[in-house]
Amino acid sequence: MKVLSKKIEKSQALLTIELEPAEVEESLDKSYNRLVKETNIPGFRKGKAPRSVLEQHIGKEGLLEDALNSLLPRVCADAIAEQKIEFIARPVIKVTQTEPVVFEATVSLPPNIKLGDYYRIKMKPEPVRLKKDDVSAVIEQLRHQCATWEPVEHPVELNDLIVIDVDSSVDGKPFIGEKGAHYQLTAGSSFPAPGFPEQLVGMKRDEEKEFELKLKDNYPDSELAGKEVLFKVKVVEVKEERLPDLNDDFAKGVAPGIETLDSLRQRISADLKKQAEEKARIDFEKQVLDTVVKKSEVEFPPILIDMEVDHMVNQQLERLRMAARDRDEYIKRLERMPEEELRNKYRPLAIDRVTNSLVLSKVAEEEKIEVSDAEIDAEVERMTQDAGDRKDEQQKLLNSPQNRGSIGQMLATRKTIQRLAEIARGSGKKNKTKKEAK
Repeated sequence: MKVLSKKIEKSQALLTIELEPAEVEESLDKSYNRLVKETNIPGFRKGKAPRSVLEQHIGKEGLLEDALNSLLPRVCADAIAEQKIEFIARPVIKVTQTEPVVFEATVSLPPNIKLGDYYRIKMKPEPVRLKKDDVSAVIEQLRHQCATWEPVEHPVELNDLIVIDVDSSVDGKPFIGEKGAHYQLTAGSSFPAPGFPEQLVGMKRDEEKEFELKLKDNYPDSELAGKEVLFKVKVVEVKEERLPDLNDDFAKGVAPGIETLDSLRQRISADLKKQAEEKARIDFEKQVLDTVVKKSEVEFPPILIDMEVDHMVNQQLERLRMAARDRDEYIKRLERMPEEELRNKYRPLAIDRVTNSLVLSKVAEEEKIEVSDAEIDAEVERMTQDAGDRKDEQQKLLNSPQNRGSIGQMLATRKTIQRLAEIARGSGKKNKTKKEAK
């Protein structure tokens, strides 16, 4: 065989390989000997038809295709070894000529990452500041959670909780029917149809009303999307929210260990501060990583993006399968979310993920970041601390070689990001190179 090799863009190599006629003929003979035993040809017993007859039956192109399907991968592997090419995925093969046989193999090479001087990146996290209104807002949410609902005689108002009998239909077929349903009127709610709560405002107890509303064009059930629904509603009871008084008794009932309203405010303030600090940390680390990536030169083969897109699509399809009640609903959900649309949607995110992962791997290598077995053990313990009776079972699962490898990779990524954040804050000393150490 004759091989021409050249590097092309996106960390790939293109091999142009011309086969010797003798090796093609040898592969054709092997295909003939196999196919003639599998093919029914009128007038001949299996395995007895001459090659010329088999070629007439399946076509010369069919025999050549079968021969090349087994020959080309082997020849391609030999050519890659001969050229001493390091590759990371199965080559993509394309036949460009049949007489003589010439084919091209696109080979994915290891990514090429050139880091910028990330030690020059200096940043400070945004300071965490809490407002008094933030604590008050949480307390108001707690008051609503502890509220009671008491029957009233006034007409229905927004935010009331009402008990209704509802009957509805679409094109004469039943839609929603329920007796004694509890429904809270929330402005702008689109359940069960846009405008439903507003239609009930002003109704009185025991009053009945009939009205039509249109379902959204993107309604989950495509057969009902955009159609008119005829509703018949009777108000059985109207209830109004009664908020508890803001005092120490209220505070005691909110959380264990709380005795006064002031101590509740302090607990909420501490929790909000902790949440804000965690968010600030995550935002800061993302900002640092984005800056490191922008200062780096990253080249990698497209196959890595395709693999990440495959992973993301499979995850989404699995989520759809788990959420569906049965196979029919799963198929309907798939129809509303074609796989090609999913792939196009996820591709930009996949590019970011692959790029960030490669940069972080290179930084980890430069910074000599490692994860010990003890650190993995500690993480497994942390992940299963709330598992209760299933703790041993979950630990056994997480301690499989594959899962320990994934956990180790996750910890290495976390440590690398933390290291970059330290450097950006000015608290990370630069590791010496071998030359500097000498």
